[in-house]
Amino acid sequence: MDRWPGRPPARRRRLARREALGLNRPLWQQYLGFFKGLFTGDLGQSILTRRPVWQTLATGLPATLSLAVPAFLLALLIAVPLGVSMAVVTRQGRARRTELGFVSTSVVLGAIPDFLYGCIFIAAFGVGLHWLPVAGRSGPASYIMPVVALAFGPIAILTRIVRVEVLAVLQTDYIRTARAKRLRRARIYLRHALPNAVTATLTLSGMLLSGMIIGTVFVENVFAWPGLGQTIVTAITTKDFPVAQGIILIYGFGVIVINTVVDLILAILDPRSTVSEA
Repeated sequence: MDRWPGRPPARRRRLARREALGLNRPLWQQYLGFFKGLFTGDLGQSILTRRPVWQTLATGLPATLSLAVPAFLLALLIAVPLGVSMAVVTRQGRARRTELGFVSTSVVLGAIPDFLYGCIFIAAFGVGLHWLPVAGRSGPASYIMPVVALAFGPIAILTRIVRVEVLAVLQTDYIRTARAKRLRRARIYLRHALPNAVTATLTLSGMLLSGMIIGTVFVENVFAWPGLGQTIVTAITTKDFPVAQGIILIYGFGVIVINTVVDLILAILDPRSTVSEA
């Protein structure tokens, strides 16, 4: 029996598809259905590919993390030593020109968006010099440009924060006492100064990692990287709403998990951070 008599065949197929996806129900019923599926592990079905959303997430998430995690580690490995070194060089008002050049350069580099770094790297090292592949996930060399593009801005930001925190620690009484004991400079800076400057650094690092994961949306589309960033842009442009909802949910959950882990690490390393002032 025809459920939609008098309707053209294309219209009937469209109505049948809306009914199969539950889009003909009231919004409040769709909302409750989404939450019911969320707690049972069912995020719906892709309108475009008709695959379960969780399969799409499972395919793209490893590719996204393979960019964000190396970029985060690269930022830490460069920013922390560089920030400590700049704090040592510019402490107590020394090397004013070096300090001015460092601050100006880091502000400019930190303000440039990561996708613009990607375009610059592609033009220089991919198209111009032909050193690196410009698109795709085809091997170790294909990771270099997107990882560096994703890490470049956070390096500039984190370096400034590390320098400021280390400068503040170097003015404390226990550092003066350590110097009075004629301890080696390396021990003063690495054993006493750096661990006490870790609170703000870790807090900002958690925020930067969250931003890197979300920032892969732009970098992945610049480098045609097969991760969640490219998938969500495709889902939005094709109105594949279940996939877009699932990816946004994963991003939000990742931010919550990262912030929670950072808070736990801070509580272990510095119990004073959990004590509120009266």
